[in-house]
Amino acid sequence: MSTETKVREPTRSPAKTEHFDVLIVGAGISGVGGAYHLQQQCPDKSFVVLEQLDNFGGTWWSHRYPGIRSDSDLYTFGYRFKPWTSAPIASAEEILKYMGEVIEENDLSRHIRYSHTITHAEWSSKDNLWTLEAVRKDTGETVHFTAGFLWMCQGYYRQQKGYTPQWEGMADFKGQIVHPQEWPEDLAYKGKKVIVIGSGATAATLVPAIAGDVDHVTLLQRSPTYFVPGKNADELADTLRQLQIDETWVHEIVRRKRLFDQDAFTKLAVEHPDAVRAELLAGVRAFLPEDMVEKHFSPSYRPWRQRIAFVPDGDLFQGVIAGKASVVTDEIVRFTPKGILLKSGQELEADIIVSATGFNLNVLGDIDFVVDGKPLVFGDTVTYRGMMFTGVPNMVWVFGYFRASWTLRADLIGDFVCRMLKHMAGKGAKKVEVALRPQDKDMPLSTWIDPENFNPGYLMRGMHLLPRRGDKPEWQHSQDYWREKDELPLIDLDDQAFRYS
Repeated sequence: MSTETKVREPTRSPAKTEHFDVLIVGAGISGVGGAYHLQQQCPDKSFVVLEQLDNFGGTWWSHRYPGIRSDSDLYTFGYRFKPWTSAPIASAEEILKYMGEVIEENDLSRHIRYSHTITHAEWSSKDNLWTLEAVRKDTGETVHFTAGFLWMCQGYYRQQKGYTPQWEGMADFKGQIVHPQEWPEDLAYKGKKVIVIGSGATAATLVPAIAGDVDHVTLLQRSPTYFVPGKNADELADTLRQLQIDETWVHEIVRRKRLFDQDAFTKLAVEHPDAVRAELLAGVRAFLPEDMVEKHFSPSYRPWRQRIAFVPDGDLFQGVIAGKASVVTDEIVRFTPKGILLKSGQELEADIIVSATGFNLNVLGDIDFVVDGKPLVFGDTVTYRGMMFTGVPNMVWVFGYFRASWTLRADLIGDFVCRMLKHMAGKGAKKVEVALRPQDKDMPLSTWIDPENFNPGYLMRGMHLLPRRGDKPEWQHSQDYWREKDELPLIDLDDQAFRYS
């Protein structure tokens, strides 16, 4: 199925306010998965999915820079209910095709409204309803919806604009400055000198994708990051297919094996960081000389304090070996008319500078939230397992894992939401919210995530916007799939933390 055929004309909303039992915000990986789970597990519930973009897919639709691909394997980034049958690391086009099949096979398109930007969401305890206001991009009209339950699946970064630090002299640069998140479709980079600022997954994807076409590309990083080179294939999956095992079984077996291996690796990174560091650097040494590894690929932090970028078939290093790409580790003093002046005194010349410097954290989709007449200050709430929040009724938020695939948590939360909706119906309840129990009243509160555990730039810049956490498992986002896969299905929905009415 071609991804080009997936764009649909948004369904026209009537002028009156439309009501649904559940309203899902976002038609990315979480929202499409949520729609599937809701349809399968709660077929009696009416629902709608509102998406601000013109198509499903979220990141995989909006990001258009060369080479864009997953940095998680699709056996775990794919849904648990639909087998992945291709290479583990997939391009945006392949992921969109996969998501399109989920939508078509389950007749979900009738529930999705594209080009709807939600501007305001207000909860009324008097009516036990959310009222949402949205603007349609295609017509400019304002439309209204009410819903009994709100399911936030909008992702965690601002789609419209990426994060670019303001360096001195940027206005002096005579070339073009581009952020990958806003990549112009007509950007003429062939035969040009390009600098890519950054060292994360985006930079590691972009550099090898353009290396063959540019005059030269330089990856400029302030400090090194960890990379894992490896073959973009799965030997176990290939063996099972050779034995003609059903694809559903292949998906489940390979998924479990990868999760088992990831769990072991994560524990090893915490318990024996030096051994894991040595193993990671050995993988890079298989491609590059020791002096280059020591200078440009040896991070100062312990493994897994930030995401580790997978480099399929070592393509980033292949470009360096071929001389089409180079790596510079230094600090930027200022931009110049010709390029960038570094702290070392070196000046890098460029026609195009790409700031692969991360994104801006998006809290609740930049929607103006009001609860019973009071503006919601999200940072003042306390999180219940990273998905519900004190003082915010009838709402669940999907925020995935840093060290495992986002979709793993989207699937788990899908089960939780459906179980909660059934539980509320069984009790005759119209409202549920979480609140600190008597034993939690004096619980110390701290930031959403422990910076000593995980500290990427976007999180550090936006931590004040996020809810607080306590020192008990119920009041934390553990970031541990291997715990949550057992704990979330066993949550007692009649625990004192839940208040029904």
